[in-house]
Amino acid sequence: MNFIKHYTKLALFAAVVLMASTSCNDNKTTEAPKTADGKAVETLKIRYIDEDSIMANYNLAKDINEAMLRRQNQFDAAQKQRGNEISKFGNAMQQKYQNNQYLTEEAFNADQVKLQKMQTDAENYLANLQQSIQNELNQSQIQLLDSIDNFMKDYAKKKGFDMVLRKSATLYIDPKFDVTDEVIEGLNKRYNKVGGSTTTPAPAKPAEAATAKPAADKATGLSTEKPATPGKVDLKKKD
Repeated sequence: MNFIKHYTKLALFAAVVLMASTSCNDNKTTEAPKTADGKAVETLKIRYIDEDSIMANYNLAKDINEAMLRRQNQFDAAQKQRGNEISKFGNAMQQKYQNNQYLTEEAFNADQVKLQKMQTDAENYLANLQQSIQNELNQSQIQLLDSIDNFMKDYAKKKGFDMVLRKSATLYIDPKFDVTDEVIEGLNKRYNKVGGSTTTPAPAKPAEAATAKPAADKATGLSTEKPATPGKVDLKKKD
């Protein structure tokens, strides 16, 4: 999977190289070491990034998280509204039954069928909405990783870096090799230049997003499972 997967395989080797390396910063040049026969030894130019910092400060990542949180709120609101509707109808049925207001068995059975249909429809709607949100999250994650991958390839090439590692993939690496801030600045400059922003589809029915009081699960029979919270998109995700 993009640059992260490739460089992870080289992480431990790179850490050892860095600890033994005598390379200086970008503003200095040193003569390459030579072997016993006088041939120059090729040295690797390595830097690293802090992926957590990138996820917290890259505007695309922040926009995606905000968009997914809005979708999460939409799911919560829809679940509460459907639950309230079912609970209200179920309570009305119970009151009619206790007060002997059902004049025929057919009338009672008809309301039972209606209640069951309301529960089934609500479960199907919420399941479809949950799947839709999960699909959007997956696509957004691919978009984010591709964006970082493409930038890092150009960035490393322009800087002449042989490797750019993830900080979490190293046992130790000197902070002087940290290029996180520079990468974040470059990512945001490119993202802002193209006017990037994420959008989420509008709810199919505005009424579903209306705020409602929480419903009693026992009365509604609805699942309380929610879509995966997208608090942070994982830079370490593998294909």
